Amino acid sequence: MSALLRHRVTLGWLVVVALWVAAGLLKPGFAKIGHLRYLLELASITGIVAAGQTLVVIGGGIDLSAAAIITFAAIILPLLTFPFDPSGMGAALMTLAITTAIGALNGLGVVLLRVHPLILTLATATILQGALILIAGGSAVSTVNPAVTFLGNGDLFGLPMTIVTWLLVAAATLFVLHGTVLGSWLFALGTNDRAARLAGVGAGQAILAVHAASGFCAGLAGLLLLGMNRQGYVGIGEPYLLGSIAAVVLGGTSILGGRGTYLGTIAGSILLVTITALITVVNASPGWRAILFGGLILGLLLISGRERSG
Repeated sequence: MSALLRHRVTLGWLVVVALWVAAGLLKPGFAKIGHLRYLLELASITGIVAAGQTLVVIGGGIDLSAAAIITFAAIILPLLTFPFDPSGMGAALMTLAITTAIGALNGLGVVLLRVHPLILTLATATILQGALILIAGGSAVSTVNPAVTFLGNGDLFGLPMTIVTWLLVAAATLFVLHGTVLGSWLFALGTNDRAARLAGVGAGQAILAVHAASGFCAGLAGLLLLGMNRQGYVGIGEPYLLGSIAAVVLGGTSILGGRGTYLGTIAGSILLVTITALITVVNASPGWRAILFGGLILGLLLISGRERSG
């Protein structure tokens, strides 16, 4: 039992269960199936963005362009939707191809320019933000794209498509991390970049692949947000940058790289949404909500997110 409590992933899930049970006792409506399903729908967006972020972080990097890519996808898709594509699938696939290419360019820049991912992805985010202001002019864009609307609001066998999509992304992420050579390369690079390169790890291919995956995940999250809200606007992705990083760290993945799993990130994503919902129930002012949210995250990080010495 002591070993389980010290395990960062297990601890994250235990905290989620404890919060849900406590909230259900204090606020009976909180524990209803419909409300918990709604929380999972909200967590799915953070969870999908955090899937790509987990891959990048385990490999020893970080992606600060995720929020800008989310916003880019939400704004650019309506511009790519044309009458000759009644299903809207063409525009959705084209958008995902573009966001994946943006992520790949991040990876290529890291490999060729030897710039730290933090700096390069921050530059990418700044460029995209400027481009979006020029494209959208600061106004919201609406969509009637059937494919995206179904992704954001549809059901499959009674399960919301947002959750179904998250399950598919989670399965793919766990397979990549724990069932492929790429996953082994990422853990090696995150543990000791120089030693991994000397051992013959395909560092360039791994960095390129995970940044491309991060771009794809951010783009997919942007499409889901667009489908849920029926409109995109500049800044729609901002809450998910720090949220995705916090979910990764709260889930037990080392921010220094080399250690972690997406199972923990899933718990971290649910935990963030649950905390937000509990703070909303308190009916505090926006200022106090921010203070409470930050304080709770800091407390949880002190419990489960600290790096082990040595």
